[in-house]
Amino acid sequence: MRSSKSAAPEDGAPSPAPVPPSHVLCREVLAESSPARYGFIWRWFDEIFTLLDLLLQQHYLSKTSASFSEKFYGLKRIVMGDTHKLQRLASAGLPKQQLWKSIMFLVFLPYLKVKLEKLVSSLREDEYSIHPPSSCWKQFYRAFLAVYPFVNMAWEGWFLVQQLQYILGKAQHHSPLLSLAEVRLGQLTGQDV
Repeated sequence: MRSSKSAAPEDGAPSPAPVPPSHVLCREVLAESSPARYGFIWRWFDEIFTLLDLLLQQHYLSKTSASFSEKFYGLKRIVMGDTHKLQRLASAGLPKQQLWKSIMFLVFLPYLKVKLEKLVSSLREDEYSIHPPSSCWKQFYRAFLAVYPFVNMAWEGWFLVQQLQYILGKAQHHSPLLSLAEVRLGQLTGQDV
């Protein structure tokens, strides 16, 4: 039987977004059934997942000019500034600069966000710990916890505004990260397939 602590992802923080709950459950079952053998999966799950995601996304971006999920929707990433006559075939992959920017925003940024959420969660739990109230670190943690919701709201608001502009036809990208990676999404053509 599973303990109540294992019912939620580690430290109560969310697991990486693309991981379905079934993978999280498998991680928990393996780690609890044989901690000596599979405990490392529990402790290093985010890093293992990020490494596997890095390999998967790098393969798809370099071979198909699309992320793993974009490929299944018949989409490809087109380098900004490419005219229709000069567009690369999807099978040529992305140029190195756009490839690594795309990987950074597809793989590493979500990893850092998950780690930040876990840090915030642990700091909230630790807020009433044995640290003296006048401790410099305690004051820093409190300031960080006070500011974090506003920073997170601004981040999510940036994405919401971008998506609304995209829906209304006022932006080329549904995500600001695509514009930072200097790519846009387009449909695969007959030549690409």
